[in-house]
Amino acid sequence: MTQRDKVRLAILPTPFEPLPRLSQALSRNGRAPAIWIKRDDCTGLAGGGNKARKLEYLVADAVKGGADMLVTMGALQSNHARQTAAAAARHGLGCLLLLTDSVADRGETYRTNGNWLLHRILGAEIRVLAASEDSAAIAAETMTDLTAQGRRPYFIPIGGSNGLGSLAYRDALLELAAQAKDEGRRIDHIVLPTGSGGTHAGILAGVEEAGLPCRVHGISVSRSSEQAQAIVSGLVQDIFALEGRQRDTMAAVEVDDSQVGPGYGQPTAAMIEALELVARTEGILLDPVYTGKAMAGLVSLVRIGAIAPDETVVFWHTGGLPGLFAYPEVF
Repeated sequence: MTQRDKVRLAILPTPFEPLPRLSQALSRNGRAPAIWIKRDDCTGLAGGGNKARKLEYLVADAVKGGADMLVTMGALQSNHARQTAAAAARHGLGCLLLLTDSVADRGETYRTNGNWLLHRILGAEIRVLAASEDSAAIAAETMTDLTAQGRRPYFIPIGGSNGLGSLAYRDALLELAAQAKDEGRRIDHIVLPTGSGGTHAGILAGVEEAGLPCRVHGISVSRSSEQAQAIVSGLVQDIFALEGRQRDTMAAVEVDDSQVGPGYGQPTAAMIEALELVARTEGILLDPVYTGKAMAGLVSLVRIGAIAPDETVVFWHTGGLPGLFAYPEVF
């Protein structure tokens, strides 16, 4: 395994814990899968979340290249943008967030609270783009303009999801595999939200590297299964290319798009049920955009029997708690 430069941003390893009351709540005829959780909401950086792991590689690359600022993109309530702003602050870098107002029919709180409030507290410069604008073209133009002004910007894609950022979740899967071994626990299934695809891709790369006989279920929060599968597959290839290794096997890329509902960032009844169920059985908070929908996917998989009562499923909690405060009307 090639060693790459990292900065320290996350509190690792994150906890790996059983959820016995949730398992009991989902039991049928007294039988249910063993549900465990990987707590990447506990990474610590500005409220925690999965992006801290990715940013350890990306910020190291930026600093090594002499960057003086980070530039990234996302939605108004982007968890990735929040953690990028925090990472920039910790390393004395400027931060420009290009945030698209892409989630329709949300209340005023969506544009004043939650991650949006934290972006501002963390000192990031924010430019709001309309949903109709070409964010990729604007990002490229912005990088050119900043360079012409004498700045040294480093661009981070949405979600930190390129090969380098995704590599962090190869590491994270190996961390989980060691924890499961210590617990004497075989992992049959991993369930996680699939958005920009980097976390899913890194976990798949780790599963392949470790030779684990488990299925990885991505629950899409924004795209069709086909679109998400193509993105994740491409990122797995990018990870292996970075490592200079050949892929002898290809783990199945499984993406379930049944929980997307009306679209990205739009609440669903299943999300609300799953989020409240986990809060009221285990005292763990999910978010409306990513982990709430992913947990709705896990609940559905258990209820239809796709995860059997004698199996172990790990729910990968990718964070997002601040997003709850942008959706008070939903609860």
